[in-house]
Order: sequence, then C-alpha cells, then structure tokens
Amino acid sequence: MINESVHVGIGFATGRKSFKSVLEAYVYHLDESKFLQKNNVKLSLFVAYDLEYSSTKREDYTSIPKYILDKFEQVHFISKEDIAESAKLLIRDKIITEKEKELCFGYGYAANRNIILYRALQENVDYLLFMDDDEYPMAVTKTDNHALWSGQHVIEDHIKYLKFSDITNGYHCGYTCPIPYMEFDNVLKEQDFKMFIEALSNEVLNWDVIKDMIQAGGITYADKNILINKKASLVPQINNAKFITGGNLGINLTNPSKIHPFYNPKGARGEDTFLSTCLKDSTVKSIPTYTFHDGFSIYGSILKGSLPINLKKINSADSKSIIDRFYKTCVGWIRYKPLYTYITRKDKYNEITQQVKTNLKDSVPKVCAYFNDDRFKDVEIEFQKFHDNVEKDFEDFQITKNIWENIKNSIF
Repeated sequence: MINESVHVGIGFATGRKSFKSVLEAYVYHLDESKFLQKNNVKLSLFVAYDLEYSSTKREDYTSIPKYILDKFEQVHFISKEDIAESAKLLIRDKIITEKEKELCFGYGYAANRNIILYRALQENVDYLLFMDDDEYPMAVTKTDNHALWSGQHVIEDHIKYLKFSDITNGYHCGYTCPIPYMEFDNVLKEQDFKMFIEALSNEVLNWDVIKDMIQAGGITYADKNILINKKASLVPQINNAKFITGGNLGINLTNPSKIHPFYNPKGARGEDTFLSTCLKDSTVKSIPTYTFHDGFSIYGSILKGSLPINLKKINSADSKSIIDRFYKTCVGWIRYKPLYTYITRKDKYNEITQQVKTNLKDSVPKVCAYFNDDRFKDVEIEFQKFHDNVEKDFEDFQITKNIWENIKNSIF
C-alpha cells in the first residue's frame, strides 16, 4: 500500500493514433484494481506526438474521451513546435547555449522521451512510466498448443517497486522482435543468418535468443514462473551497461543524481540502449509484470477483448510489409551498433568493428537473395557511415549528458 502522496506520470512517445486504445486499456486496469482509490496517487499524462510518422494530425492524439482524461490531474500534449519552444526558453534563461539547442532534447525518439522527462520534472512528478503504443497490459503463455492470456497490473507494479528502485523495467511477450519465421535453405543457411544477426546484435539480443524466436514463429511467450512467483530481480551490469527497454519502463525522479537523458545518434534509434550505459550507480530492477508487444500491428483486437487461441507465425512469405519491418529493424540496429560498442567495449572496438564488416560482407548478399530484396545492402552502407562518425556521436552524447546536468540544476 502507498501511504504518502505520490505523483505518477504516464508518458507516450508516439506516432500512432492507436495509442489512445492502449491508454484506455491501462485506465481500465486501474479501475479494475481500484489502485487509485486505495492509494494516495495523483496521475498526469504526457503525450509527445510525431505527426509525420504515420501521417496523422494533432486531433488524432488530443481527442481522448473525457472519462479517461478525468483520471489525470494534468494532461500535456507535446508537438515538435513545443519541443522547440522549450529549447528556446532554456536559451533565454541561459541554461543552455544556442549551439547546444540541437542536442538539448536530442533527435527522433530521444527528443520525444526527453521532452516528456523534462515536463515531468517541471511538474514535480515522482515516478515517470513510459508505455509504448504497441504494447498492451497482457501476458500470453502457451499450454497444450493453446495461448493463455492474463491481464497485467503494469502501472500498479511499477509504482510498487519504484519506491525502492531508480529504474524499473517489466518484461515483454508476443512479437518482441520483428524477425519473421524462416526456413533455411541453400540460398541462406542457418550459419549465414547467424553471422548476419551477430553483426547486428548485442550481449542481450544475441543469436541464441533470435534463434529461439525464429523457431517459435517470431513469438515470445511469458515465463510462467515469473507470473506465478512475482519476484523482482536486479538487472546485471554487462560490459558497462544495465540493459533496459524503452517501454514498460519506470523512472524514479525523486533523486536528481540518478536521472539521465535519452540519446540516439541522428538518424538512429537505441535511445533506451544508450540510457542503459548511464546506469552504473543506479538500482535497476526487472519487475514481474508483462506487456504484450504487437510488433506487426495485427492484434489490436486484443484491446477489445478478442483473445486469439493461437498466435500466428510471422512468415515473410505472407506479406511484403513483414519484410519491410524486418529491413527497417536491421538498419535501425546497425546504425547504433558502432556507438554502443564504442561506449561499452572501447578497448575492443576495432576488433569488433572488423568482425562486423566481415560478417556483413559474407552474409548480406545471401540475405538479399533469400528475401529477394536488395535493400538489405543498406545495412553495410549504414554501418560504415555510423562507424565513420562514431567519435562525433560519442562527443555529442557526452555533451547531451552535461546539458541535462544544467537542466536538472535549474529545476531542483
């Protein structure tokens, strides 16, 4: 039970209007658990939206039913223009310089997450929870070839564990990684694809994990032991990083020294991964609550109560959009691979980089042939581009962290 008053922010960095259905599901779960009535919790909503991602308009995000908005003490809808205005005010108040403006809130998803973080600090939020717009408060397990579903009290569990943590990160099930089901052949052998994945991946998302996903048809089922035992665990530090994900993520804002910004190189993703490299002195916990990742946007009906008995294998032969999603993921991963390696394994950076180049040279032509899609050649091109720029990206990351120290000092 929460006795003292707690101010909790719910943050969505989104480009999909479907986020409203996800928000509604979380509100339903709060009603079902009666958590707000039992505990002295005040909620605020922060939505940083991107109109360009899926050709939306502002009303697609702001037109939320009143009975949902009534759950929140404050509601903030944040556009790109609002982000620019916040940076302008920080320059006016001499907290950042004109030269630092571009790095103040970062690029892409990092910009949206950081403006939410900034607004939450301004509003004296105690705990900030980031929810993804394609993750639902559900867990799915498998028994006797059938899918079994259970609702998850995601917000409630984060609040419970954040009292004694700096960061909380829940688990993910469903289509957690957009790699389709594959049958290896003479065009692309398993060893070839392993080389490709090892060039892209890191210590947490590695070939063994990917291979299991492929064999399961791209599906990850929730661990029944985690659901039953309901125990949190400390996230270990591996190569100078405590790996977290950007969704199902809680951040304790009550200790300024433990608050760090998101960052991604311009044109890349990885904002959660780079935050992972800042958490050496933070208490980071994996907490026993799941979200279902609808990575291919095929199960929105779950939020309306239609629960499939079996989950579909994601087969690249079924739809070109599946190959498109996988291609974009590969490019996204490879773009932040150089900087992540430079930060976490700088002593072996040249060795690792050379191995990545060798793996890509040998495997990319076969991946292109298997999917009949020459766009995968971009993976080599993008790796070289971000490798060439890695020292500049590293410098920008350090400047971003320094900027945020100034921002925090201006608030606290």
